[in-house]
Amino acid sequence: MTPKRMLHFTVRLSILLLKRRTWFVAVLQAFLVLLSLVFAWMLRFDFSLPYHRQLLTAAIVLPFIRLAVFSKFNLLHGWWRYSGVSDVLDIAKATVVGTTLFWVAIRFIPSGTGFPRSVFIIEMILSGISLSAVRLFSRTMVESVRKEEASNKKVALIGAGFAAQIVVRELAHPKSGYQVSYCLDDDETKLGIKLQGVEVIGTVTQLPEITTAQPVDEVFIAVPSANGSQMRRFVEICNEAKVRFRTVPALKDIITGHVKVNQLREVSLDDLLGRDPVQIDLDSVRRQISSRTVVVTGAAGSIGSELCRQILEYDPARLVCLDQSESGLFYLRLELLNRFRATELVFCVADVTDRDSLSRRFKEYQPEIIFHAAAYKHVPMMEFNVQEAVKNNVLGLLVLLDVAHEAGCKDFVLISSDKAVNPTNIMGATKRICELIVSSRPGNGMRCVSVRFGNVLGSSGSVVPVLKQQLQDGQPLTITHPEIKRYFMTTQEAVALVLEAFTIGGHGDILVLDMGEPIRIMDLARNLIRLSGKSEQDVEIRITGLREGEKLKEEMFYEHEGVFPTSCEKIKRTRAALTLWPDLCRHLEELRISLCVDGADPVRTKVNEIVPEYISVTKTSSSSRITDRSGKHFRAVAGDD
Repeated sequence: MTPKRMLHFTVRLSILLLKRRTWFVAVLQAFLVLLSLVFAWMLRFDFSLPYHRQLLTAAIVLPFIRLAVFSKFNLLHGWWRYSGVSDVLDIAKATVVGTTLFWVAIRFIPSGTGFPRSVFIIEMILSGISLSAVRLFSRTMVESVRKEEASNKKVALIGAGFAAQIVVRELAHPKSGYQVSYCLDDDETKLGIKLQGVEVIGTVTQLPEITTAQPVDEVFIAVPSANGSQMRRFVEICNEAKVRFRTVPALKDIITGHVKVNQLREVSLDDLLGRDPVQIDLDSVRRQISSRTVVVTGAAGSIGSELCRQILEYDPARLVCLDQSESGLFYLRLELLNRFRATELVFCVADVTDRDSLSRRFKEYQPEIIFHAAAYKHVPMMEFNVQEAVKNNVLGLLVLLDVAHEAGCKDFVLISSDKAVNPTNIMGATKRICELIVSSRPGNGMRCVSVRFGNVLGSSGSVVPVLKQQLQDGQPLTITHPEIKRYFMTTQEAVALVLEAFTIGGHGDILVLDMGEPIRIMDLARNLIRLSGKSEQDVEIRITGLREGEKLKEEMFYEHEGVFPTSCEKIKRTRAALTLWPDLCRHLEELRISLCVDGADPVRTKVNEIVPEYISVTKTSSSSRITDRSGKHFRAVAGDD
């Protein structure tokens, strides 16, 4: 037989072994048992075959015993492509059991008298080795042939750690559609080592030159622990090499099985802006929330919906999701009902400014904790709808606080914004008034705290979805100023810290989340372009000038605010400059009356009296104009949000 025909026969045999051909697998294993018996006999008698009668008896009895035992150990299936250490252990156990039964059986057969004892041991060893070897040989042959014949995509891995080993092992399966060519790692001590046969041939920096010599179709970033700066570096190097790239899930998800390693995903902005994982006191949050009734206003929004998801992890007795958006609540209901069963879920379409409606709801559900995330937050839209911003954000908060107190609520959390600090727009000014209300209002048994933080990636009020849509539609990316900066954090991180702040805040506290360093929107846009696989030459970035109410850089604290640490490293405590509650109430009543006057100017004037730091920014045709409460104008450079 020629080598080519022999290879063809071997492959056909191996493929047959990988299928569910139980009869064929049984016959083959019986044949191997017979061969092991004969070879053991020859070893015992110096390669001769004496005592034909005893040998023939054993040849009839032994295969039936072994096959019966193999059946009990589930060794008659043909899925040998998954053979591994566990199969070898099962074979070892089965051969020991089978040999024991054979020894017992042969003693009761007259023709088996005088059967050599050493053959029992030799045959058992040979059968175990041959049965294990044929499985591993079959798997190796078929996978090697399929790998050569399949048009698999060639990939390179960035990383040579635990996650990379999992990726290599998973992609080694013939149906994965990928073939790992080599690994790269910045740890030079790993150069030359092999992961499941795949060699580490260079550092990540060398990727462009290595891919020139050894081209690949794609790069998989197998460094789930990488922080934001590391991911940005990986993306820049992959773009320089002009090769498509993806990343593996988080390592904790791989280990716990929440995400399979073959679910490789595109690198996201969350990865590029990644920060150290949030460490929160789960026990303290659980003690505060478990078995209590919780209300989340603005539940259909990005922050509100994530609050609902995370709160449900702590087993409240009832969660009331309240929002004006009927459609948003509908989709939130579909999601939460499919994921959570233990907690009673209530979905209320309601307006926070409607006192009668809220009173009926709260009287029925008796909330103990309220997270107030409902607010108008689009800066330019509120500049053109000043009265509505005040009505919803400020008067809505007053209504909610009164109704919550009447219902016996114990804890109230206001979601504030970094735009409340030295505000230049009506949205930020209303948020500052809300902070003053929460800080100045007497507790009377209800603990009230504010939580202040910046932009959340992907939220409806964020610049990110706008830039993504523009990129998807092939439009220029609009940036209002090349130097404009904003604080960013992921929705999950922000909400986790809100829950932690809820447990540690005292009445009247403003708790400020650590947002890290502000990020230039221009850099954000460039990162989005890179993630899309395009170059900056392919996408126009257009500078449009500051919009109504915008400023170049947001702040997290007022200069006069004292900043104090808390038990959580990423949360700081401060307090608003306290205003006597009767005086603030008088101002708020005058603010309410100003809503009835035509035009936004009386409302802005009253807001400015309550928040002296408020500086109104209005837009002209070619520049921006800043107006303080005295009416004096200042020129402002064109920019973005």
